[in-house]
Amino acid sequence: MLLNDFIALFYPDLCLVCGNNLLKHEEYICITCLHKTPKTNCFKQRENEVSKIFWGRSKLENAAALFTFNKDGNAQKLIHTLKYEEGENVGIFLGKQLGFAIKESEFFKSIDIVIAVPLHPKKQKLRGYNQSDFIAKGLNEILKIKISKKSLLRIENTDSQTRKKRFSRWENMMNSFDLKNSNKLMDKHILLVDDVVTTGATLEACAQKLLEIKGVKVSVVTIAVA
Repeated sequence: MLLNDFIALFYPDLCLVCGNNLLKHEEYICITCLHKTPKTNCFKQRENEVSKIFWGRSKLENAAALFTFNKDGNAQKLIHTLKYEEGENVGIFLGKQLGFAIKESEFFKSIDIVIAVPLHPKKQKLRGYNQSDFIAKGLNEILKIKISKKSLLRIENTDSQTRKKRFSRWENMMNSFDLKNSNKLMDKHILLVDDVVTTGATLEACAQKLLEIKGVKVSVVTIAVA
């Protein structure tokens, strides 16, 4: 403890949002910035801004996001660190925050398995990691629900979705995923995890593939909704 305090004098932990020194009980984001990061009301309402994205598209049990993603906002800064700055610890931290929200919600009580939205192997090799895996790990620390890492595979290395319109994103994604050992998922309620939902094309493609399995139910959670 004394050694950590001594190190902190010269290498203080800084808030990823405001850059101020963190207090001992704070991790990655100070309480002030966390409080100012706009939260959704998704975990308290079955019909919410995330679930409505998938109406008429995928038969989901529930869908929710923790934060609202605004340009240059707090959530964007956290997601950027997670995706592009080797943010394993940040991902686990955010996953834990998501886990706390799920634990308090009445809509996510019957989850059997957590699955992170996979990256294509080439993209994951280039980036070095899949940020959604870290979120799933944080969720597991709170919810103690098994993570399945090899049952949903990304088989198409699709172009970036960022500048595509809704239909183009959907068309780009629908044949991008495949299943392995799907019999192990039969009759399970799967929690599909990703960092951000925008048009929902990627999550829809994943959900549709998982829903091909007998008896499967799918719910979706993300750190933020754009």
